[in-house]
Amino acid sequence: MSDVDVRSVRAGGVPPERDERAGVRGWAGLVVLMLPVLMVSMDNTVLAFALPEISAELSPSGTALLWVVDIYALMLAGLLVAMGSLGDRVGRRRLLLVGAVGFGVVSVVAAYSPNVETLIASRAMLGVFGATLMPSTLSLLRNIFRDRTERRMAIATWAAGFSGGAALGPIIGGWVLGHFSWGAIFLINVPVVLVLVPLALWLLPESRDPNPGPVDPTSIALSLTTMLPATFAIKHLAGHGVDEQTIAAVAVAIASGWTFVRRQQARAARGKSPLIDVSLFADRVFTGALVSNLLSIMGLAGFLYFASQFLQLVVGMEPMEAALVLVPGLVATIAAGFLAVRMVRVLSIRVLVSGSFVLSASGYAIAAFVGDVPTAASLLVAFTVMGIGIGLAETLTNDVIIATVPASKSGAASAISETAYEIGAVLGTAVLGGLLTATYRAGVMIPSDVGPVDTVRAQETLGSAHQVAAGLGDEGAMRLLSSAHAAFDLGVQRTSAVAIGVALLAAFVAFRTLRGADVATTNHQ
Repeated sequence: MSDVDVRSVRAGGVPPERDERAGVRGWAGLVVLMLPVLMVSMDNTVLAFALPEISAELSPSGTALLWVVDIYALMLAGLLVAMGSLGDRVGRRRLLLVGAVGFGVVSVVAAYSPNVETLIASRAMLGVFGATLMPSTLSLLRNIFRDRTERRMAIATWAAGFSGGAALGPIIGGWVLGHFSWGAIFLINVPVVLVLVPLALWLLPESRDPNPGPVDPTSIALSLTTMLPATFAIKHLAGHGVDEQTIAAVAVAIASGWTFVRRQQARAARGKSPLIDVSLFADRVFTGALVSNLLSIMGLAGFLYFASQFLQLVVGMEPMEAALVLVPGLVATIAAGFLAVRMVRVLSIRVLVSGSFVLSASGYAIAAFVGDVPTAASLLVAFTVMGIGIGLAETLTNDVIIATVPASKSGAASAISETAYEIGAVLGTAVLGGLLTATYRAGVMIPSDVGPVDTVRAQETLGSAHQVAAGLGDEGAMRLLSSAHAAFDLGVQRTSAVAIGVALLAAFVAFRTLRGADVATTNHQ
């Protein structure tokens, strides 16, 4: 039984006979679903070009600046599983509408944040409401598009919106910053919400699991106490190393995760509906697709973190100029997603996904090691090469993940997929961004005539070093900026070397685990 037809069943009728093809209304619904996808994914990266301006106006520490970037993805990663399961139970469209309204309201609060603490809190709440949006988009898509070819094209569109939106974020942010203050980058969400809500009510069918079982608050709480400490530990480890907070977070995450898994297994054994069917992870194809999804976004997030700062603070571009450097990569990402639908007819999924990581590794190599130092041209080429890989990987891995579960459980599966995405975003900024920050701090040399307060500021971020240099004489400013740029460039090289190693390892893992992925997506129609 299709849970898209749940309304007719609840009314006492029988689901009508229907063609598997979606029709005009289904494709119109896909257009509507792209609005929250673009909005949520753009907010992952829209701050990229605003970081120097935020540093100047709010004077955050380097750690606080990373929190501004990371807290959004952290909250998304922590809540997606719970919200995906909740959508299966209360209705995916209903949860999407709640999330959209909340996202719009909090965006206004974030836009007018008077200090970095308010900005961090607002970004956290955006993550909470974003978590109610994203599982609904992919699960609604899964239930609207039942024909295999149409579903793959719809998922390619979804993936292009997700990964393309992440690439579009800095571009839109760059344009906005060229005309308005940094707070305006959040206000662009408001008109999107005003359009989304009425269109969703009109065009999107309500769907839910027809046999959902009762809500399990204990499992939801355990999922939160697993994911939130785990993602916090990843981020904290990158910035502070192994300390008491890292150890405590890891311990809580392991204990909660073990209890969560045991509870899901016990509920399944008793015939009760678990929050997540943990047996899915025993499927090598499903797990391999998840890991590939995560590592692909990790590379993207790490690249955007350093490229946005390098183009503005080292090359000296205005935000909009720097954003335009990323446009070819955005186009390549979207085009590769649609191209994947055709390429998979002649090449296996594991070959294409493995090849996508080779492209990501090549992108990092071009950015860091072609020429004496990175340039705008080398970053443009690097991001274009990387964009092709990301477009391929995101389309195919999401198709594999969502196709290997029944449509009635698509909310939970969608949440697992997007959790991998968000953890990848956290890892990109926490691990790769943390390595870049640590290398910068260790390498920058502060002139002796700089006071202790400004010394600490200059050592925090490259943007802060530029602010300190503005208050020095020409000679002192030149010495500070020369040292800061050299330290940042060294950080880019080290970060890129690590990213290349991770990408090549991921290519190997994908090639081994995705054997049979083409068969899996065919058998679970």
